[in-house]
Amino acid sequence: MPGGVQMATPMVQVPRLTSLAPGAGCAGKLPLAKLEALFAMLDGLQPASGDLLVGALEGDDGAVFRLDEGRALVLTADFFTPVVDDPADWGAIAAANAMSDVYAMGGRPLLALNLAAWPGDGLPLAMLGAVLRGGARVAAAAGCLVAGGHTVEDPVPRYGMAVVGLADPGRLITIDRAAPGDLLVLTKPLGTGIIATALKRSTVDGRVLRAAVASMTRLNVGASEAALAAGVVAGTDVTGFGLAGHLHRMLLASGAAAELDGRRVPALPGASGLAAAGFVSGGTRANIARMNDALTVTGDVPPEIILLVHDAQTSGGLLLATPPRVADALFGHLARRGLPAAVVGKVVAGAPGEIVLRGE
Repeated sequence: MPGGVQMATPMVQVPRLTSLAPGAGCAGKLPLAKLEALFAMLDGLQPASGDLLVGALEGDDGAVFRLDEGRALVLTADFFTPVVDDPADWGAIAAANAMSDVYAMGGRPLLALNLAAWPGDGLPLAMLGAVLRGGARVAAAAGCLVAGGHTVEDPVPRYGMAVVGLADPGRLITIDRAAPGDLLVLTKPLGTGIIATALKRSTVDGRVLRAAVASMTRLNVGASEAALAAGVVAGTDVTGFGLAGHLHRMLLASGAAAELDGRRVPALPGASGLAAAGFVSGGTRANIARMNDALTVTGDVPPEIILLVHDAQTSGGLLLATPPRVADALFGHLARRGLPAAVVGKVVAGAPGEIVLRGE
């Protein structure tokens, strides 16, 4: 996949990108139940051992392989159908989303390969060029080289990246080290799935869409650096399984439970109103069904907050399990980088994976 190709914008009518994306509004991940069933059927998946510090069975979204005492490779990949209609924005969002797993584990991206599926007819190659330029722009901002890629023909457009990053093996952030007493800190507001679903089905206010795109294209590099500087060791990023689903995975891996405060759940501009209006993606509905036995709602929690907690995110923020003794340092590092963050709950002792969402 050569880089630097200049393509003219075609003077023809083409379909909206989101209209070509079944289930648009989330990153298109398999529901957790199906994913876990699939893993149970597979042989040969490698658990962590020796220099493989994080393998297929640890629950993280990336693998980590130690090169030597001070260096470890982080490997991950992600791609999905369009969540916005602007091709360059979609490319930028997909690139930021793919790199997020590296940042969530305390690494920095080094090298990426484009992964693209594109219809042979109906969408011009110039549009794919815009997608790739959007991805390249975000990769350049991350200091990550895009060194080629692979394209296949498919009736549904898809784009993302395979990413290789570098981390300090002694300073990894992993999903399995949350402990009772930790504060749960979220570094981006929720609602990208709701807004993307509304965009697919109707018109979204320009300010609402711009805020969502700005959030989705913002790299998690600053949040990752702040977490490392404060000494945080447990975290993940919030993507297709939603806040509740990714927290559930963290709690299962850590052998703990959690309480979420519905009053503190941050939302993107316009997201709560769109949720109340019924713009809920298929991915979010699957998340709600999957978490039915793991999440309990107590007190007065507005329905839109429940939807936000389950909302299938694309390129969401980091969810950090932060010991209280380092919380002030973490918020100080985040503030110096101009990054928003909210304490949305705490880790507690209890049945592994259980979550209580509390309201008034």
